[in-house]
This record gives sequence, structure tokens and C-alpha cells, in this order.
Amino acid sequence: MADALKRLSDEGVAIWLDDLSRTFISSGDLAELMDTSHLVGVTTNPTIFQKAISAGEGYERQLSDLAVRRVTVEEAVRMITTADVRDAADVLRPVFDATDGRDGRVSIEVDPRLAHNTHATVAEAKQLAWLVDRPNTLIKIPATEAGLPAITEVIGLGISVNVTLIFSLERYRAVMDAYLAGLEQAKAAGLDLSRIQSVASFFVSRVDTEIDKRLDGLDTDEAAALRGKAAVANARLAYQAYEEVFASDRWAALEREGANRQRPLWASTGVKDKAYKDTLYVDELVAPGTVNTMPHATLEAVAEHGEITGDTVTGGYEQARADLDALEKLGISYDEVVQLLEDEGVEKFEKSWTDLLASTEAELKRLAPEA
Repeated sequence: MADALKRLSDEGVAIWLDDLSRTFISSGDLAELMDTSHLVGVTTNPTIFQKAISAGEGYERQLSDLAVRRVTVEEAVRMITTADVRDAADVLRPVFDATDGRDGRVSIEVDPRLAHNTHATVAEAKQLAWLVDRPNTLIKIPATEAGLPAITEVIGLGISVNVTLIFSLERYRAVMDAYLAGLEQAKAAGLDLSRIQSVASFFVSRVDTEIDKRLDGLDTDEAAALRGKAAVANARLAYQAYEEVFASDRWAALEREGANRQRPLWASTGVKDKAYKDTLYVDELVAPGTVNTMPHATLEAVAEHGEITGDTVTGGYEQARADLDALEKLGISYDEVVQLLEDEGVEKFEKSWTDLLASTEAELKRLAPEA
């Protein structure tokens, strides 16, 4: 059943799961997916935690203890989420050891309300790394303008980072530059560069969702022919940029010091439009040295009927550029779309975080002992 997943792994794509909950860990389901589905990593985000904790299963005992201690809601949320990440990291530790730290990683995001505050983001990243206290953790930092210098500083401290919410090619290049600058700072500080890992999470499906909506509004055959092409084209051109940066002299100097490449990670790979094949953003984004983090449904779909036919990225740069150019000719602004998606991405995670705080606060009040 997992033959397609094995082929995907054999092509050099690391298979990560974009989900986490306490019951998923304690039930053994995470370990089982590692055994049966070539799963080698886990990503989380505020929305995932909001859904998991709001569902309630597995959290009552810890919530009761936190209520007795009368901790703040912010402290409670961080204690709960870092506990889940720590436990998941322990389950994935054998993969981390077997891959020399490349995989077996679990990601946890800084408070999304800090997305536009560089100094607070750095402080939060340091705190999260300390709280989880596992070498196979990745701290997620959004690729906002304020996030870029934070990425450099955190990498420079030797903390591994998952850069998230990347939508544009220009911003992606800035992310890679921030990573290299961080490695240079770490080298100057005498740190072991081989211990630092990073991935750059390039979001996929949301690009099609926004652009397809605009194409449908044009209501022409030319527009209809471009539906479902923008997201894959954008990601393929991102991989082209990755190849260019990691073929540079600047990178070569760091690689000689033991540095690791910052792998492109395809995020938001669950298909939103039912008109498209549910494995579209996996089948069409196969390239060596990448990560694809999938929700459960997508992982299962790939296992059942994914079509993994080898590298589907590096031969498609010319067509990818032509597809994005065609959108511009129709009056759809690439720059406007990707900025909108970044703004909406931050807002969505802020809302999930706010909802998580509210539901956790309600539980703490319900479970608090009477004075």
C-alpha cells in the first residue's frame, strides 16, 4: 500500500506529516506511520494545535494540574504544546540519529502575534528551543520582513529553523540569504555548522486557491486553461532558485565548514479544489533534497494512488515561467497575490492562536479549584 510513498522517499523527498496531537503520539499511531509510510518528520502550526487541544482528548490531566497552579493562559498553552513536541521528538529520535540529524524533526512555531517583531521573535525562538530541549526540534519563524533578520540571528545562535509562510520567489531568495548569513555568524562564533539544520516552507495550494478565484472571475477560455497551474509553477521556480543559491561560491565556502543545505519544504500540499487530483502537489513536486509535509488525507491518498514517476520539477522551469508570465498578461499581479497570501497566512495563524488561548482559558477556569 505504501509503494508510492517508498518511491517518493527513494526519489529523495523526505515525507513529513503536517499534524500532531497528544492521542496521535500516545496511541502509537505516529510510530506506526514511521514504520509503514516512510514518515520521517512532523510539522505543527497554531491551527493544528488549536484543533488538537480544542478536541480535548489527552489534555485533561495536564490542564487540571495547570489550573491548580493558576498559571497564565499563555504559559499553559506553551507548556501543553511543547510537551507534545517533546514527546513527538522522542518518538522520531531514531530517525534523527540514523540520518545524522537531517530528518526525525518536529517543528514548533513562535507566537504568530510576533510575526512583525524581530526581537520578540528571536526571544521566543530561544525560549521554545530551551523549553522543548530536544536536538531534533525546528523552530518555525515566518518569512515576514521582520522575520528575516530573526532567522539570521537564530541560526547564528546554532538553533535549527523551519522558515514558514513563504509564498514569493523574491522572499524565498531573501530567506536563503538570511540562512547563509546566519551560518556565517555561527561560523564566526565558533559553532559546529554541521549541527544546524533548516528547511524553507514554500506554501503551495493557497497560491492556486487565490489565483484560480481571479481566473474564474475573468471567465475566458484563456483564463480557464491556466487554472491549477500557478502553484506548481511557483514551487518549481523556487526549486530553480534553490539550485542557483546552493551552487554559489558563498555556499561552497560554508559547505566546506560542514554546513547543511536549507532544504525546500513543500507546505500546504492538501488539495483545496476537488476538481484536481488529491495528490497533485505531491506527484508534480518530486525533486531530490526536498521535504513534502502532508496532512493525513494527502498522505493516505499518495499511499493509495500517488503517481511517483521520478523528478517532476527540474525539467519544468521554462513552462513554469511561461505559466506565471501568462497570468501577468491576463492582469493577475503575482506580487499582489503573494503579499496578500502572506498577510492572510499571518492573520489565520493569529486567529487560531487567539482561539486556542480562549478555549484553553475556558478549560483552566472550569478545572480551577474553588478558592
